[in-house]
Amino acid sequence: MLSDIHLGTYGCHSNELVRYLKSVRPKTLVLNGDIIDMWQFSKNYFPASHMAVLKEILRMLSHGSIVYYITGNHDEMLRKFAGLNFGNLTIDNKLVLHLDGKKTWIFHGDVFDVSMKYSKWAAKLGGKGYDILILVNRWVNKISEQMGRGKISLSKKIKESVKAAVKHIADFEDIAINLAIDKDFDYVICGHIHQPTIRQVNRNNKSIIYLNSGDWIENLTSLEYHNKEWSLIHFDHDKIKLSLEEEQLDFEVEASYKELFAAFSLELQQS
Repeated sequence: MLSDIHLGTYGCHSNELVRYLKSVRPKTLVLNGDIIDMWQFSKNYFPASHMAVLKEILRMLSHGSIVYYITGNHDEMLRKFAGLNFGNLTIDNKLVLHLDGKKTWIFHGDVFDVSMKYSKWAAKLGGKGYDILILVNRWVNKISEQMGRGKISLSKKIKESVKAAVKHIADFEDIAINLAIDKDFDYVICGHIHQPTIRQVNRNNKSIIYLNSGDWIENLTSLEYHNKEWSLIHFDHDKIKLSLEEEQLDFEVEASYKELFAAFSLELQQS
């Protein structure tokens, strides 16, 4: 499971994500919102590496993987297509999976964000500011590494130091957990807040596991379900070994948007 990739923004770690996608063979792939950042989408910035991410997802579809695209706030334009099926691809606003006798509730989570409900313009402005902060952070990290001090995350430091941000994250998680407990789910999985975690919560004599898949801007994380357990995966160059054939990412091949959609239709017809 992946969320908050934000394709089309400068902060997206598309090269690393392509490597990760090439290393896995999922029967089911859940994309839990904010995959393409339509708030900041521009034809002037959608590099080949970002196109390669979509290409890998299409490859999975063509090889029989079931893909659920759950909409988020940055790709909310797709919400009008909720419930639509294209071969192995389903677009929806939420998803319930029954995994080994346990119910899993999956949704992006922006519905719990007050700023999204009442100040969307401010949220969009904040998104642009966040993208600029990520760019500045990369420049700072280059200098920091040259000085032998390692990488730092400016946005994480801000989140950890600002009480309002800490409270926002805690409130978000509490709402998701309480609703899921009321609905008798065993797992609840969100994205949106870019805070990867897996933790068990006991409330009202009930137990539930809350999960967040994180993001591919700062944390480079995903969730994997295997042998009846969920695992939080942090991207690691050293752990992901690809063959020489898989290493060929074909970034030199520039495709137009019309070519991409044509390839998308072809993949769905063949799936």
